[in-house]
Amino acid sequence: MSRLLILLFQLYRYTLRPILGANCRYTPSCSQYAIEAVRRHGAYRGGWLTIRRLCRCHPWGGHGHDPVP
Repeated sequence: MSRLLILLFQLYRYTLRPILGANCRYTPSCSQYAIEAVRRHGAYRGGWLTIRRLCRCHPWGGHGHDPVP
């Protein structure tokens, strides 16, 4: 399951991200964060951390350095 999620995140990074542009307000970017979270914590916990991060990444949300716990 982890490999599938990482593959999907990488597919996004190489196909849609160049079209949409790099608009993430955090470092590392949301896709980098997602890949690292899944590698560190596994599919379920890493997926949950990714969802939480994506919910915070909007124009009225925070910004700055937000590493994977």
